[in-house]
Amino acid sequence: MMLVLSEWLVSINDSYSVFRYITLRAILSALTALVICLLFGPFLIRWLTRAKVGQSVRNDGPESHFVKAGTPTMGGAMIIVAVALSTLIWSDLAVKQVWIVLFVTIGFGMIGWVDDYRKVVLSNSVGLTAKEKLFWQSLVAGVAVGVLYLTASDPVETQLIVPFFKNIAWPMGLLFIPFTFLVIIGSSNAVNLTDGLDGLAILPSVMVAAGLGLIAYVAGHAVFANYLFIPNVQGSGELTIFCTALMGAGLGFLWFNTYPAQVFMGDVGALSIGAALGVVAIMVRQEFVLFIMGGIFVLEAVSVILQVGSYKLRGKRIFKMAPIHHHFELKGWPEPRIIVRFWIITVVLVLIGLSTLKLR
Repeated sequence: MMLVLSEWLVSINDSYSVFRYITLRAILSALTALVICLLFGPFLIRWLTRAKVGQSVRNDGPESHFVKAGTPTMGGAMIIVAVALSTLIWSDLAVKQVWIVLFVTIGFGMIGWVDDYRKVVLSNSVGLTAKEKLFWQSLVAGVAVGVLYLTASDPVETQLIVPFFKNIAWPMGLLFIPFTFLVIIGSSNAVNLTDGLDGLAILPSVMVAAGLGLIAYVAGHAVFANYLFIPNVQGSGELTIFCTALMGAGLGFLWFNTYPAQVFMGDVGALSIGAALGVVAIMVRQEFVLFIMGGIFVLEAVSVILQVGSYKLRGKRIFKMAPIHHHFELKGWPEPRIIVRFWIITVVLVLIGLSTLKLR
């Protein structure tokens, strides 16, 4: 939106051409999303409190969580609103990637909203059933993946890129569809599983978004991409605007979500953020790098899979409780210690992921 306006303003004063630069628009996008959250957050929290949209707590969960019962949830709505508005204001709306990532983010957010609404407003402990949730997630992810495949104008857009190797790029053909479909679904649910402690999911999401934003900028710049031997994907630079908007909105949400949390993001936030990270990684052709940078999310998801599998096959549990952050709680770790240590691990993993840009 501002890009179109700036093109008109350039005819009046050349100084407005500065808005053509992705770097400036990325910074302004982050600040816009941050301000929206900081201004909108208190009103949303008060409204959720009055509406008694409070978090329910598992009876078999750690005892320390019972004090959180009734804390407003569905706060992830502020993240979606801030990200969407900031992206629409500062990005080039003629680029297809912008619309695809917004479609996935809002689509998964709506799924999470229905799930949260059923749980906390209608007092339905199940929310959306597993089959219902998977159906709607598959529909949104399937549309996005189908559009990406059908509109791919360069072979690189459907190649599988292996980090640390500059000459390994495998044309996936139709396998692109199921592979990327699983990336979006898996990423969405992995972030959702991680969202169990105050601030545990949001700051790693901000860090991963920062890493992907940098990669998106490089992938959209022909000179940088060629120098680093990574795919030059036309239009991917505009995803930097989205990623920085997610960073700003995430930090704004963390202002209210930090321990002890005033509001939880709920499925509306976790599902949408995870799906957004997945689709951005797909569009910049760095799915494996997402697995590295989002290692905490992967760990949380794998811990649940192992726990369920072990109990069904052996009748024994591997962890005291899954996801794994609850395991550490039951071992006696204070909640802030778990949160900060997971943040530190994410910093390290994001740096390792970014190192793949050069170590090839």
